[in-house]
Amino acid sequence: MSTDSPPEPDRPATSDGFVRGLSEAIGGPLGGHAARPRSGKFWTAARIVLALCCLTLALHWVQKSPCQTGDWQQNIQYTRFCYTDVLALYYAEGLSDGDVPYRDHPVEYPVVTGYFMGALGLPVHALGERFPDINQGQWFYNANAVVLCALAVATAAVILALRRRRPWDAAIFAVSPILFITATVNWDFLAIGLAAFGLLAWARRRPVAAGVLLGLGGAAKLWPLFVLGPLLVLALRSGRLRAWAYAVVGAVAAWVVANAPVFLLYRDSWNRFFELNTTRPIDWGTFWYIGRYVDGKWNSGAAGDRGPFQWLSDHIPTLNTLTYAIFLLCCVGIAALCLLAPRRPRLAQVAFLVVAAFLLFSKVWSQQYVLWLLPLIVLARPRWGAILAWTVAEFGYFTAFYAELLGAGGKSVVPEGTFVLASTLRLITVAVLCGLVIREIWRPELDVVRQSYADDPDGGVLDDAPDADWVGRLRAKFWPADAAGGTAGMEPVPESSATT
Repeated sequence: MSTDSPPEPDRPATSDGFVRGLSEAIGGPLGGHAARPRSGKFWTAARIVLALCCLTLALHWVQKSPCQTGDWQQNIQYTRFCYTDVLALYYAEGLSDGDVPYRDHPVEYPVVTGYFMGALGLPVHALGERFPDINQGQWFYNANAVVLCALAVATAAVILALRRRRPWDAAIFAVSPILFITATVNWDFLAIGLAAFGLLAWARRRPVAAGVLLGLGGAAKLWPLFVLGPLLVLALRSGRLRAWAYAVVGAVAAWVVANAPVFLLYRDSWNRFFELNTTRPIDWGTFWYIGRYVDGKWNSGAAGDRGPFQWLSDHIPTLNTLTYAIFLLCCVGIAALCLLAPRRPRLAQVAFLVVAAFLLFSKVWSQQYVLWLLPLIVLARPRWGAILAWTVAEFGYFTAFYAELLGAGGKSVVPEGTFVLASTLRLITVAVLCGLVIREIWRPELDVVRQSYADDPDGGVLDDAPDADWVGRLRAKFWPADAAGGTAGMEPVPESSATT
């Protein structure tokens, strides 16, 4: 980690233009002569953030309470925004009948998620057999909610651990309406929590542990394995490939060990996740769904004329290949950005770009996938204004999505064009966040995290590491006059030079 002398802890009312503007309603930022809180008091910034996270999750549980009994009459799960896969799949995946995941039923998720479902579902079923009066689905949901919410709090704690000089960054995560709406819609916090601890292990210079945690996260949902790509490019730029190799070995070993029992004993069930994702059609709200809608409107007057998106919706293997190819091209572009930028980007910045690129061009974007981006954007670009704008767009999409679900049941609520507009705004705001992160990679003096840290607090062995010699030669081919600016060290810029 960096050995530079620590500056004053960040205060958003001073450093963040959006928060500074809001603070004017209560008298403005804290003055230079104001009394400072005593260092020994209990309610530190970190404890306040964790308490806020607990409050948000408690409100989330209350918001989901109308659905907990499983009595989903008159589409209550949509009209009250309380739908959750956790409760629905307790019955759909056979857990309510005592089926063992993968052995008795081919679960549609990677194995760590399936193990977790069985670890909680089978005891609940056994308890229901002994006490027939209990509501098994409600018990199952609440047991899952306790663990998933604990992982959400742990994720907030990891953000705090990674940003000790910027504890209020974690508040963006802790009070997010995204967390409030989607925390227990599915089991995504299994992967998010494991990935967060993997990032913390990497920052603590424990690459093998980081790889193991990312590998286990990838065995719950595949996306944590994407973090290995940014680590590779950043390790190439800094010449720290040995640490990356240790992380990859740990990730592969953990993923193989987690998958081996199901792969060897129940191969068909293990294949279910991959078969489902291969054959799955275009999902609601995705880039491809929007394109298909536009195709339909554009070609509505031409008999037999079909646009490219409509054609792709009927040729899923071709669509799969195209989505993989676009994602690969995005990764190549991100890698080029990492190698040609004036300074080595921070790990969180690159990880956010990779995961966001995957979602932007994927044919499937379930509503809870937004949780993948939330901790990453907080670590990558902790600016309240842009994140709140994205959150508003996400909330608008959630509303339109549930209206669309009601419409699918035969009760039209909003025109199809309204849902497409909400989907488009959601994609645009994510793309804007990517653009802002790219801008700060290219102009590191605008990066607010580097106002508090000399280099990369998440970087581990990469933190403060100089560029490999070949990086300077590569940059010299593109920008000869600027090639000397690619060193790792740079003094924090004054707060006044940062934009909001």
